[in-house]
Amino acid sequence: MSKTSLASRFNPLGDRLIDRKQVEARLGLDYFCVPGEGIGGILKTRVDDFRVKEQARTPSLDPKGRFTVIRVTLRDWETNRFIGRLASACKISRNRIFSSGLKDKRAVTTQLMVVDAKSKIIEEIEIPDTDIEILGRTHQKIGMGSHDGNRFTITVRGCSDKNGAPIDSKEALSRVLKIKESMKELLGVDAFPNWIGPQRFGSTRPVTPEVGRCVLESDFEGAVNAYIGMAGAERRGDVEGFRKLWRDTKNPGSCLEIIPKHLGFERSMLERLEKNPEDYLAAFKSLPQSLQILMIHSVQSLAFNHTMKARLSGGMNITKPSIGDIVAPISDNGRLDTGKSTLVGKWNLDRCVKNSLKGRISVTGPLPGSHGAIAEGEPGKYEQEGVKSANLDDVDWLVPEIPRLSTTGTRRSLAVPFHDFSVEEAPPAPADLSERWDAGPGEGDRWHPEGASLRMRFLLPPGSYATVMMREFMRSPLDHY
Repeated sequence: MSKTSLASRFNPLGDRLIDRKQVEARLGLDYFCVPGEGIGGILKTRVDDFRVKEQARTPSLDPKGRFTVIRVTLRDWETNRFIGRLASACKISRNRIFSSGLKDKRAVTTQLMVVDAKSKIIEEIEIPDTDIEILGRTHQKIGMGSHDGNRFTITVRGCSDKNGAPIDSKEALSRVLKIKESMKELLGVDAFPNWIGPQRFGSTRPVTPEVGRCVLESDFEGAVNAYIGMAGAERRGDVEGFRKLWRDTKNPGSCLEIIPKHLGFERSMLERLEKNPEDYLAAFKSLPQSLQILMIHSVQSLAFNHTMKARLSGGMNITKPSIGDIVAPISDNGRLDTGKSTLVGKWNLDRCVKNSLKGRISVTGPLPGSHGAIAEGEPGKYEQEGVKSANLDDVDWLVPEIPRLSTTGTRRSLAVPFHDFSVEEAPPAPADLSERWDAGPGEGDRWHPEGASLRMRFLLPPGSYATVMMREFMRSPLDHY
């Protein structure tokens, strides 16, 4: 893919904001599993309205272990930024802190971490809006996706019709249960399409796939320019002013004078460029390794979402295997074992269908790479359509400058089950809500301050997005999640 082809698809440094419908279409998130009116509404009007508790087994403890196991509860902290803050407090590299998942920022989240530092050092650390509980010492690390799942408690506020009129709790509850039942009739079990959610891309500034595309084209100047300067549906004037200054001047020093304090990753990039103005590769590599990898994953995610959309809109089932599908077994903790993937043919179709109904295997879609398997027959047609729709049909997925970012590709479950689901009316919105709530609905919003509030609880396997499940019930614009 030529470096000029990116600009021909989308100009990430343009001043004109792409609208919501364009963002949804670009991300493959402009389709729903079943028909339904939805309840509208908005999430995360309060930090406490979105709670995540990681379900994970504590590593084997040993007083002589090298690492310290901690359970952290974070309030309004993005995982990567907290790890950076903790590493700084421990005076160690952030690469010596291990977690199994990245959680939402505007939320209350609880998860395990393993730190390559002495317990006494961690005991003395105080970080605002965090609670750090030391569980003991261990010889074991943990890695991404090593937890068993996540338990969510989520409150949606301001339920409304498509026209913006408020709806009461009785109507909202009825709509949720109707959509839930329709999904069960279509998919055969309590499950939902395993879309990759807007958090992977950025719901108000879908920057990560644009940066990822540049990296895959070895265009690190473009990657840095997009990450620092790409416009979004930004509600903070200081942030957009900063990004516009970079688009207009490309002057690191001037931008460092006005950069908002919370944009730490952008600051690191600019400081590298101020020292070495042409070294865009080094500026990109100043991002945490997990975030660098996320840029590539977000590009793969485009192909997956567009494949999902093609398959659903074509009327093809996502839980029942068909000839040509690639299926993979599901372990007891809900993880997909892609290393044991199997092509479905006439010889094993009946067995695969039976095992899928029993929850033992899952129909998969592509997270493409240089050697990733592609389905055959009708499923393969939809996969090729999805990859092409995402403009990724000529990507080689190799990054010679940073080989660890090259990917061979893998597979992902098209649908995932949910468990322990409940929905109830939540107390009315309290006074201490967000600035967005106080400002009221804007043009194109789908929420109303007089609409009902509902609280939903459910358990999801690792790697799936609660906001994607909520999206099926809400049908709100992406920036409402």
